[in-house]
Amino acid sequence: MKEIIITLKDNHIRAAVLDGGKLIEVLDDSEKELRLAGSIYKGKVNNIVPGIQAAFIDIGLGKNAFLYVGDVLEEEFAGNEKIIPKVFPSIENYLKEGQEIIVQIVREPVGNKGARVTTHLSLAGRYVVLLPGVHGYIGVSRKIKDEKERQRLQSLGERVKPAEAGLIIRTLAEGVSAKEFFEDVQRLQSEQQEIFKKIEDHTVKGLLYGSNDPFSRLVREIIDDEVDKIMIDNGKTAELLREKLRELGCPAASKIWTDMKASLFERYGIDVEIRNALHPRVPLARGGYLVIEQTEALTAIDVNSGKYTGNNNLEETLLSLNLEAAEEISRQIRLRNLSGIIIIDFIDLERTEDWEKLITTLEKFFERDKVKCKVIGLTKLGLVEVTRKKQGQTLAARYTADCPKCSGRGRLAKR
Repeated sequence: MKEIIITLKDNHIRAAVLDGGKLIEVLDDSEKELRLAGSIYKGKVNNIVPGIQAAFIDIGLGKNAFLYVGDVLEEEFAGNEKIIPKVFPSIENYLKEGQEIIVQIVREPVGNKGARVTTHLSLAGRYVVLLPGVHGYIGVSRKIKDEKERQRLQSLGERVKPAEAGLIIRTLAEGVSAKEFFEDVQRLQSEQQEIFKKIEDHTVKGLLYGSNDPFSRLVREIIDDEVDKIMIDNGKTAELLREKLRELGCPAASKIWTDMKASLFERYGIDVEIRNALHPRVPLARGGYLVIEQTEALTAIDVNSGKYTGNNNLEETLLSLNLEAAEEISRQIRLRNLSGIIIIDFIDLERTEDWEKLITTLEKFFERDKVKCKVIGLTKLGLVEVTRKKQGQTLAARYTADCPKCSGRGRLAKR
């Protein structure tokens, strides 16, 4: 059962997504500066560093944004795959210091690092992503497996695609009517026209486009046909959401309820779940536990048996514990919004077929995640390597700050 809990306080929206009663995602608009991915800016080239084939762009965020040469070159595709040149020409062929440039944030600023940006713009709708300037390209989400449906959506895309733009057809488009599909594309075209008007206006500086507020993200990415219940503590917001979902023909429009008795996050235990997800240790139902440690380069997850004893068969006990851990790991990665390289140290298994079952199960759990995840496989050291696309800040970055005395290490010196 998929539920969404939405609460408003001091004009800030907080939303929690629960699956089977367990928290899997949190959206919060109380710190707007932390959700910048997808925003489009008119910036200025501050300096160019040929040695790393990159430029640093002033977009008004304090720290200069990083622009790599590969994100400046015109995009080319072969089928559904982007063509990446073996050798990149010098970035100085394309940019010069002081030049005004339109860029879009693809990676949030983290710590001392500024945002990463690209000149390849994209506008995300509910069913499609519009790619201004990408001529002739139509891609269909790999998560849509049915070949007939893929062909139908490809055909719809060809009928409605603007002449000077490309389309990426999202997983949510599966099964939607042609009318809904076309309306989504038209909305994005209108947004594109508004952005281009601002680009042409030389008096406009800084932010040109941003649509990452929780309300837009809920409608665009979270609320789908699988939602069974949406609970909101504000009647006006509930009605606005109903109207928006009715326009999109989403059945969740009839599943919105208002409850203004008390704090929904407290009653559903969401605040407690968030606090628990900020700790490295995660208990498992049968007595085992996980230890999750984040670093700047990667995240390490250790699976421990703890008090779990299982049955008399050792191999079955270890496999059962690892399978339980795999489900919780997939939930924790999504809830904490971990990304990049993730290394998982499962409890060692002797049989090859057990490892295969574990990795296949882990892949199935990751299929529920809207963010792209990939299980690379088992390393020579017996560790499972996973990658997950970066999208927004981690839960820890949104809800915690480094201790000024210990720089976030959180340990006491021995006396």
